[in-house]
Amino acid sequence: MHVAVAGNIGSGKTTLTEKLANHYGWKAEFESVDNNPYLEDFYQDMKRWAFHLQVYFLNSRFNQLKKIQENNYDFIQDRTIYEDAYIFAANLYKSGYLNDRDYANYCSLFDSMINHVKAPDLLIYLQADIPKLVGQIEKRGRKYETTMRIDYLKNLNQHYEEWIANYQEGKLLIINVNDLDFVERPTDLSLVIEKVNREIYGLFS
Repeated sequence: MHVAVAGNIGSGKTTLTEKLANHYGWKAEFESVDNNPYLEDFYQDMKRWAFHLQVYFLNSRFNQLKKIQENNYDFIQDRTIYEDAYIFAANLYKSGYLNDRDYANYCSLFDSMINHVKAPDLLIYLQADIPKLVGQIEKRGRKYETTMRIDYLKNLNQHYEEWIANYQEGKLLIINVNDLDFVERPTDLSLVIEKVNREIYGLFS
């Protein structure tokens, strides 16, 4: 089984991925952030590094999916390949950080890859408003994220809502996390696990 957790920057994807992996005994595939050679440069100069960053993420995610599909384990994945293209690359293009040539090249690469991967059995979307995202980003204290603009987060949120509203690739669970804290309140995590249980057991009914 392949479960994926989607959501904007600061929505709690990595934390929930880790906790669900521990709870269910799933293998976890995390987003390449700490070892990403472009991320810090990107937040300093988005226009210069946008294409490099997006290609790096796309390649990393594709390799994760190959690993998931080639093994018989149950996996949970922190962010999906769809978000790379439909959210982040699309937002950078519409915001003027990717030019026509680079965006067309990126989309061609994505289209070639997507024909060789399967959608997750369950997509968990963590829905969060801007104040929640900003609070979470400030709490984790990554230096390069301090230059992130609020309008960048707002644009990403808009892309997420449009994508999720039209998502038809598989089973979808939407969890509003504005009032949830998976770390400090175990009851919140239990609530999420109950929702996930209903979805994953339904996959096999």
